[in-house]
Amino acid sequence: MHAAGPHAHHGPYPEHAAGAWPAGVAYPPVEPDRFTRLVLRLHARAPRWAVPLAALGCVGLGMAYALLSDPTHSDPDARPTCLLKLTTGLDCPGCGGTRALWYVLHADLPAAARHHFLFVFSLPFLAWLFVSWAGNRAFGWRLPELRISPRVIGGFLALWLAFSVARNLPWAPFTSLYV
Repeated sequence: MHAAGPHAHHGPYPEHAAGAWPAGVAYPPVEPDRFTRLVLRLHARAPRWAVPLAALGCVGLGMAYALLSDPTHSDPDARPTCLLKLTTGLDCPGCGGTRALWYVLHADLPAAARHHFLFVFSLPFLAWLFVSWAGNRAFGWRLPELRISPRVIGGFLALWLAFSVARNLPWAPFTSLYV
């Protein structure tokens, strides 16, 4: 019996070697559905400022939700609630973020930091990233870009994970992180 080596090919053509695509075969492009065609048409016709304005609208809706719901006077189990907290009793990584936003919008930074320090810490960076992106996209501004290395992002995410674990530990001094 003949043993096939690692470069052996099975098929009538030599170009059909293991892992190779057949030469000259073209696959027809997938036709987009009606909704995708609509979105592409709207995007092609939209002015440059439409996407930043839509993003700003989403941020505005989030801030309006925080202001109208007043999460500082809600019961911890009031609706809507965090699914992780509801099922496990643990604080999720974002727990306290809405309350922190409410306090930031009322210019009470110490109270905001008490509810979610990392959220408050990241707000100036997120705001600058948005302003530089939106200004460039909508008006062609060339603002200095905030360059954040993958190592810094990884460190921030590791810190956020450690914070998320520490705030759920049941003994002092970690109980002071409970919100």
